[in-house]
Amino acid sequence: MTDITRDDIRAAVGAGMMTEAQAASLVALSQTRSGVRQHMSGLDEPFELFRGFNEVFIIVGLVILYSGWLGVTGITLTNFTANGSTWTLIYALIAIAVIGLLACYFTLKRRMVGPSIVLAIFFAQAAGQLGAALGWMMQANLPQWLTMAAGTATVLLCGYYAIFRVPFTMALIAGGVFLTAFGLVSLGGTLPQDPRDVFLLTNDGPFAILTMALGLVGLIVALWFDMSDPHRLTRRAQSGFWLHVIAAPAIVNTVALTLFEIGTLPAQASLIAFVAAMAIFAIVIDRRSFLVSAVGYIVALSMTVIEDNAFFVILGLGLVLVLLGAKWEAIRRTVLNSLPRFPGKTRLPPWQMLPKEEPAP
Repeated sequence: MTDITRDDIRAAVGAGMMTEAQAASLVALSQTRSGVRQHMSGLDEPFELFRGFNEVFIIVGLVILYSGWLGVTGITLTNFTANGSTWTLIYALIAIAVIGLLACYFTLKRRMVGPSIVLAIFFAQAAGQLGAALGWMMQANLPQWLTMAAGTATVLLCGYYAIFRVPFTMALIAGGVFLTAFGLVSLGGTLPQDPRDVFLLTNDGPFAILTMALGLVGLIVALWFDMSDPHRLTRRAQSGFWLHVIAAPAIVNTVALTLFEIGTLPAQASLIAFVAAMAIFAIVIDRRSFLVSAVGYIVALSMTVIEDNAFFVILGLGLVLVLLGAKWEAIRRTVLNSLPRFPGKTRLPPWQMLPKEEPAP
């Protein structure tokens, strides 16, 4: 009799043979019997880049293969002329078709994580080439064909995700949405004069507001993924994870950098309060990305304001982060038990199921 894997349990949930709660309980029981449960950190965020060194080996092969293809065809996203746009389009279509065939094998059949991520990146690059080639064929200027490249890649990536369900694709889609939106704004002649214009709300131009708005949209979609899979057994939760990775810096950097640049005492107090609010929010939704995005600003604020004693603050901050990581589940259980009922609370990742502290022998 073969062992039942986590993928088998996910398939059973998808087929309606058991509920997500039953599946989560079954996984917990299996881990308890194998002795894993006593050494794991509760219901952790699903995050995988590869499974085993064989996937690393295949990733190296895929990277070399695609690099050779780009070298043979002479294509990069920006290095081609209008006269060669037809061939660029043909090569892009060939690349998209071959990547799709490889994804059918490595993603749908072999269920490999690392190669699936790499193939999604290659698909995004090939889709961007396709859009850029179309832009050149339409004799578009540089901002127009860059926008067309980003928009085409975003649309095709949505189709790629619908077929192959690679969670990392959501990060690529989110990045494509940002680039497309910035490109559309720049078509009107508005261009960022400084990289900080993308995040500073106090600067002129719509880019910081656009960053904040798109970050909030990404957060809403990420929370929808999370709440549709609160036990985090399916790829929906992993898709939500990658969206949080994009949405969290967009939101946190826009607010925190703006407050940090203002530099007044009320702004600095507001920055500390904002970071604290993001920490509580991260604990409630059980996503650490918001907290990670905000930590750097506390370090920078310490170096700016406290100066000579800054490293004592940094030392204390590091200690807090280590303790928070070690006791995340217990802290989260305490926080959520102390909060009153609010819409969506019951659809958050469960906190009562988290392992409690075992008494010392």
